[in-house]
Amino acid sequence: MIDSHPRVLTLVASIGAGLVAGVFFAFSTFIMRALRELPDAQGISAMQAINRAAPSPLFMTALFGSAVVCVALAVSALTRLGEPAARYQLAGSAVYLAGVVLTIVYHVPSNDALAVVDPAGAGAAGVWRHYVTGWTAWNHVRTLTSLAAAVILALALRAE
Repeated sequence: MIDSHPRVLTLVASIGAGLVAGVFFAFSTFIMRALRELPDAQGISAMQAINRAAPSPLFMTALFGSAVVCVALAVSALTRLGEPAARYQLAGSAVYLAGVVLTIVYHVPSNDALAVVDPAGAGAAGVWRHYVTGWTAWNHVRTLTSLAAAVILALALRAE
């Protein structure tokens, strides 16, 4: 049986992962599609504005705060691997953290590269089409990792 400290961490991590999955799901299912339907310069400008607004305190707390909780939970789970809940906690944390790594190594650099594009400049349309395709495909992966983590962590609560 997991004691209250890992249980609280598991609950917080599961809720955080689910919340982040919802944000990524919105981008994967309709936001990026809507931006693709705009003229290229408007799509670029809109995404640049979104990327400037995204690192808000609330979203950063959800995304990276959940990551910190997952690290703490994984460390705790490693000390209790004989418990069924610990294996779920470790797996759920690892899956969530994989999505955060993807954000850091792919999405942040892609967003930074788009930030310097002049929406009306030569070649901007090609840059935009390439950005939208890759960004959206990898966002599907982030959506799935966050959702899977939320489910696995919820199973950890049930496994106690």
